[in-house]
Amino acid sequence: MSDRAQHATPARTGGEGSGDPRVQLDPHPLVRLLGKPAAEFTRDDLVRAVEELGIRMIDLRYVAGDGRLKKLDFVINGREHLESILTYGERVDGSSLFSFVAARSSDLYVVPRYRTAFLNPFAEEPTLDLLCSFYDGSGEPLASAPENVLRKAARTLEERTDTRLEALGELEYYVFDEVDTIYPVVEQRGYHESHPFSKWGSIRREAMMHLAEMGAQIKYGHAEVGNIVHEGREMVQGEIEFLPVPLEEAADQVVLAKWVLREVAYRHGLEVSFAPKIVVGQAGSGFHVHTRLVRDGENAFVGEDGLSDDARKVIAGYLELAPSLTAFGNTVPTSYLRLVPHQEAPTSICWGDRNRSVLVRVPLGWAGVGDRMLRDANPNEPAGSLPHRIDPQTVEIRSGDGSAQVHLYLAAIAVAARHGLESPASLEIAERLYVSEDASEIPDLDQLPASCAESARALRAMRAVYEEGGVFPAGLVDATAEDLESYHDLGLSERLEGDVAGLRTLVERHLHCG
Repeated sequence: MSDRAQHATPARTGGEGSGDPRVQLDPHPLVRLLGKPAAEFTRDDLVRAVEELGIRMIDLRYVAGDGRLKKLDFVINGREHLESILTYGERVDGSSLFSFVAARSSDLYVVPRYRTAFLNPFAEEPTLDLLCSFYDGSGEPLASAPENVLRKAARTLEERTDTRLEALGELEYYVFDEVDTIYPVVEQRGYHESHPFSKWGSIRREAMMHLAEMGAQIKYGHAEVGNIVHEGREMVQGEIEFLPVPLEEAADQVVLAKWVLREVAYRHGLEVSFAPKIVVGQAGSGFHVHTRLVRDGENAFVGEDGLSDDARKVIAGYLELAPSLTAFGNTVPTSYLRLVPHQEAPTSICWGDRNRSVLVRVPLGWAGVGDRMLRDANPNEPAGSLPHRIDPQTVEIRSGDGSAQVHLYLAAIAVAARHGLESPASLEIAERLYVSEDASEIPDLDQLPASCAESARALRAMRAVYEEGGVFPAGLVDATAEDLESYHDLGLSERLEGDVAGLRTLVERHLHCG
């Protein structure tokens, strides 16, 4: 298929002189230009980049209550103006961005985080973009801002357990197009398929390159299971999976990925959706999150004989808080059309090894493999050539979907991990809820909520865990529950059973959530 539109890409910068091995192969042009990792960027570094690259505009971006990126555009009027933007940020109306901010005291500040700087690949003028944090009128971090809640959750976990939780997201999405009659897709048979039997991998690859140049740490991309042909349209599912990074970075790169995929698809004249349900009866798009616990530079999930007790405790925390986690990871009524048996999504609260029917899965790792596979596939490879890496074993939470408020969802996952590590009942819970067979066939397992209303009820029941240590402010918990309750969707699936028009209207209403 030919592309329907092209867009301008900023001039690439060469590796202007840095011999630092940390940056030589880094795709981020600012990292190569400045000769240092993005985490070390300073205001003076960004001023230098603006001057050397001829940057003419600054975009400040920030995540609002709906989970989407908002932005302010600035034309750079001079060095003093540039330094002012980078130092003080700007004032915004918080009541238009968050439901919990009252209009009578709504002025907030947005201040850029230098480590997030990137060159905007879609702007017509050379533009530097930065993600921002929110601050209240006294200059304190806004307690309920998504990025600040996540920062508090990550820091509280680290301070109380002496570990750091890292995460990676699996971002699934559908691309909508006309039906290809030459190489038609096979419904529900798209997993890892390649062109021409899978469509629009070019969108995925283009988005991945943009994201890498923005600083996102990407593992890979591929075609996913979901191929749907419906009412003359072809809907092809793809996925971008990231590498494990600290929680704040993990959330930022997923939010950027949604924006980039939408922009790239739009420039090809196509529609992309992250919605949990596209067509009733067909697999929707999930947002699975893999986590690992790092202590002293090593993966604390790995023990001498497999999973460590820390891993089992964290799994227990995820299971115990699973119903309330949906308040942040499954935020629209169509989320609960996805969470039904036999449609690639979990419903029963349990865990297992390499078992895709469970809520929390321990995927296959590389423990004990050594260099056997490497040397079998490559007989001429010299011995002792294994590079060092943190053990990649993760624990995967499979309930979330594309409606997730990513920063708050990862914050909630961090709270659940801490709860599991600190609760004396965790090892017993993990032992009791382990399953090795199809979870949907096991009676008496607790189930995930079946509606936003049930999700809100679960959040209210567990609010003390989220509010402990001031991580989730009480007002944010109330606002989240009230937003969920506003859908009035208790028993909605049953009410809409057989109502084709009603189901279609519901799906279309939430097609571009998140």
